[in-house]
Amino acid sequence: MSKPASVRAIAAQALADVALSGHSLRDVADRSLPRLADTRDRALLTALLNEGARWWPRFDAAVDRLLDKPIRRNEPVVHALLVTALVQLEILELPAYAAVAATVEAVRELRRPRLAGLVNAVLRRWLRERDTLLAALDAQPATRHAHPPWLVRAIERDWPARAEGVLTAANREPPLMLRVNRRRAEREPVAVALREAGYEVAAHDWLSDGLVLPHSTDVTRLPGFAEGRFAVQDGAAQVPADLLDLADGQRVLDACAAPGGKACHALERADVRLLAVEAEPRRAPRIRQNLDRLGLAAEVTIADAGDPSAWWDGTPFDRVMIDAPCSATGVIRRRPDVRLHRREADIDALVTQQERILAACWQTLVPGGLLLYVTCSILRRENDGVVGPFIEAHGDAEAVPLSLPAGQATLAGWQVLPGDGDLDGMYYALLRKKASPR
Repeated sequence: MSKPASVRAIAAQALADVALSGHSLRDVADRSLPRLADTRDRALLTALLNEGARWWPRFDAAVDRLLDKPIRRNEPVVHALLVTALVQLEILELPAYAAVAATVEAVRELRRPRLAGLVNAVLRRWLRERDTLLAALDAQPATRHAHPPWLVRAIERDWPARAEGVLTAANREPPLMLRVNRRRAEREPVAVALREAGYEVAAHDWLSDGLVLPHSTDVTRLPGFAEGRFAVQDGAAQVPADLLDLADGQRVLDACAAPGGKACHALERADVRLLAVEAEPRRAPRIRQNLDRLGLAAEVTIADAGDPSAWWDGTPFDRVMIDAPCSATGVIRRRPDVRLHRREADIDALVTQQERILAACWQTLVPGGLLLYVTCSILRRENDGVVGPFIEAHGDAEAVPLSLPAGQATLAGWQVLPGDGDLDGMYYALLRKKASPR
């Protein structure tokens, strides 16, 4: 019987898939974690994958500095193994002797014994020249903050006074935020149950359904999860239910609905008739799973939100929510692989899609109704750059002024930047359709 692969060998294979082959971090983690039985090994693998993806741009560059000739192309898994080793040393702060020895052993497990000496030499050189190498990495914003250069430039352009703070916040571990399901529980009893189970938890300062745990954990093991008493949802994503001014009997559209968190929150707040539209068939089941677990009901349709002829029956909606496809640059702290997969060239196509969906859904809104445009982007082109021209081109559209305890007003809406109130980055623009003159 062959020896089971070690945590570091599995991590190197998985991280190479994420960083060098474009695989989703979530998908790779889902297929890698079951290979390990020990909970401590699973915890280490999770840390290596999350921090490896988060800090890849920094330590990928470091590995190139340490090698006479790059091995990324010919030996991608060994290259990724070296990145994970530097993550162990610099981010997880594991003992150097253990990290180096285990990494060299992982080279042999990966059937690359001829490279064991090289890996050992590279890591020994890092330990000898660490201060000089770190100073070189810190000298450039892209490697200092582990962000692609194009994104650093975009953040510095859009938020010049806040850029350093935004980039720093994107590399901090986010808290775990829960949304209590009002249909099945009250916030304080849920918090009490969590504390009695040994978890540190606090009520959010200004989000009435929010609970905050300082660290991520397996939420399926939390008391009350299976019974649908709460869902996982960052505080920034809990804001839309407050902004929409929901009331019983309203007809509500949630465009681009997967995974369904905002739709479920709306249904928890009021007895509304909700249509959830999702373009990607593989993501739609998650909406139904969340609805079922939380004891909620909605119509779920797989269709392109930008083509109402495929899903709209002609009866206008009182409220429309568009969680538009976007660059996800506001949630990098929670989804670190975004920095590896998003490209500057993607933004033009995203903006075109956002404009199309906004224009299409606007026609489904009743006069006097509200449309909330949301993105998890911090790039102005996807936010005010979409909403501002839309308002100018539509005489029946007016912006509703917004004010939240975190973030700042923009020309057309409100922007929460990563770290504001310890929330994810998110943009909101609330538009009212003017009633037709009589």
